[in-house]
Amino acid sequence: MIVLGIETSCDDTGGAVYDAVRGLLAHQLSSQTDIHAEYGGVVPELASRDHIRKTLPLVARVLTQAGIRPDEVGGVAYTAGPGLVGALLVGASLGRSLAYAWGVPAVGVHHMEGHLLSPMLEPDPPAFPFTALLVSGGHTLLADVSGIGQYRILGESLDDAAGEAFDKTAKLMGLGYPGGPAIARLAEAGRPGRFTFPRPMLDRPGLDFSFSGLKTAVSLAVATAREGANATSLSRAPRLDPIGDEQTRADIARAFEEAVVDTLVAKCRRALELTGHEQLVVAGGVSANQRLRGHLDRLSDELRVRIFFPRPEFCTDNGAMIAYAGYLRLRAGQSQSLSFAARPRWAIADLAIPGSPAGG
Repeated sequence: MIVLGIETSCDDTGGAVYDAVRGLLAHQLSSQTDIHAEYGGVVPELASRDHIRKTLPLVARVLTQAGIRPDEVGGVAYTAGPGLVGALLVGASLGRSLAYAWGVPAVGVHHMEGHLLSPMLEPDPPAFPFTALLVSGGHTLLADVSGIGQYRILGESLDDAAGEAFDKTAKLMGLGYPGGPAIARLAEAGRPGRFTFPRPMLDRPGLDFSFSGLKTAVSLAVATAREGANATSLSRAPRLDPIGDEQTRADIARAFEEAVVDTLVAKCRRALELTGHEQLVVAGGVSANQRLRGHLDRLSDELRVRIFFPRPEFCTDNGAMIAYAGYLRLRAGQSQSLSFAARPRWAIADLAIPGSPAGG
């Protein structure tokens, strides 16, 4: 079976072709970063309009790249949720329409299931069961994964997701959008120990996350640095929103990144001890963070567990993960009727197991 995957959940337009025999044949991504950067975050209406312009041409390009004719496609997978409702509807309506025109089944894919399964696209994939950390701009959660659709949530964010905390902190510091890469780059020059921020919810049992308090602590540090910069710049022309010197900015960025990473790693340790699994899958946009990967590699050596990451290009939103997740569900007999819907809110724990009475 050859599956076309379409991803339009937020601000990236992704397309991919997956072949059950040959694996991933092609994938392409069109980013909207430049469109949203001037606003400091994603503007839903602009995202939807850009998907309308780009999705169909991108599908044509990815089919050409794969060397596949439309009549060779055996199924279409599209992101049905969670995400921005307008953006989701673009991909869902196009994906369902293409499937109807080609006379093949279509399936709506859960965006986070796509992320969770993305390491399966690597040459050495994990095997079920495993523990998973999904950490992105919209979601942070730990799950006990027994199989496709068998996800027991161990803990999740009670407020801001880790990726959202990166974006908001970057905006607070005037670093632009997207925030995660900007903070990571600045943190490389930061000095350890100058600032110390809280590790949220590590002083209590459980596996839930909360990053709003950490964001407040950074806000206070930025405000203090800004006051100091203003006090020492009275004799020269004022800068726009100064935050101390560049070294201070780097020190704050490093302390923030360390606090997020320490929190995620500590919760992964607890989750692995709880499940007893010897494999940990880490996926989502924040999984590309190099400090997080380094700390988890050390945790892997300490606990003697294997850790699986997707390649960096598959950490952020992409069509390849949707094509692969869609292939697994289509193979199991799950498909959508001619009616379709976008689900901006959709808990991954509510996903049906393929082949079960609740599926389809």
